Formats: sequence, structure tokens, C-alpha cells
Amino acid sequence: MNFLAIDFETADYQPDSACAVGLVRVENEKIVAREAYLIKPPRNTMVFTYLHGITMADVMSKPKFRDVWKTAEPLMKDIDFFVAHNAGFDKGVLHACCASSGLPLPATEFECTMRLARKIWKIRPTKLPDVCRRFDISLNHHDAASDSDACAQIMIRVLQETGNTFLKNKK
Repeated sequence: MNFLAIDFETADYQPDSACAVGLVRVENEKIVAREAYLIKPPRNTMVFTYLHGITMADVMSKPKFRDVWKTAEPLMKDIDFFVAHNAGFDKGVLHACCASSGLPLPATEFECTMRLARKIWKIRPTKLPDVCRRFDISLNHHDAASDSDACAQIMIRVLQETGNTFLKNKK
């Protein structure tokens, strides 16, 4: 079972405003690659610096989403699914960024570690810091590299503890 944990940070309220992405590739329950990129957003507005610490000065000379995504393509080869914590958000950002960049939308499905933490372990609340505290996973929240790494670790735990039973139909 191969998957790619993904986490986006956004610059503004629009879903195509990715300013950072963290990607962690997992093969057979082992992390095999970690990548993180700063991204020049489509508008020169940075609303969420107070959350993630990224400023316009940090991203002005960085590649746009299209170029980052093409660089990251090898990480997506032969994955069974993407995983994100609050997957609806990250899937929405990915699809909006692809659409605004003229890139095809990935057909790969998403799994959500927030939903799985509720379902499997009955954790409430299920924000990423809450789940990480439960399992003693190190986290620098709203850092795309750290968030995607934590998400990958949670998903590995899901696979180990459930014996992949909820994912059998994905193979």
C-alpha cells in the first residue's frame, strides 16, 4: 500500500492560493521520501501569515504551483491514495490549484486522517494537534512539512491497527 500525505498552507481565502505544500511518500508503512516547497501564490496577498509564518517576501521568488507540482510528480507515481488531515480542505486546494494552472486534476482518491481518528479511535476533538498529542507525534502545526509528516504517521498507525481492512477495496 503506497500513499502520499499532503498538506497545503494558503495565502488568502481563495482555494487556489497555495503558498506551501508538504509531501510525504509512504510505501508499505514506511516513510521513503519527504519534500516541502514554498509556492508563489497567484495574488500578492498574504492573509494567513499569522497562522503559518509565511510572508510574501518568502514566496515572491519561488516557483508557481504548476512548476512545483511537476517537480513533485515522481512522489505520486503508483500511489494508492492521497491522505490529508481534514482532506476536504487539501483536496479543494489541490483541485483549485490544478484548475487555475491548467493542469489535469488527479484522479487519485483522498483518505482523511481526521475522519479516521474519529471512526477508529473515537478521538474528539480531532484537530491535528489533538490527534498528534494522543499518539505522541511531534508537530509544528501549520508548517506544511511537519503537518504532512504527522498525517503520514497517523495513517501508518491506521493501517497497522486496522490491518488495512477499511482499505481493502482500494487495491
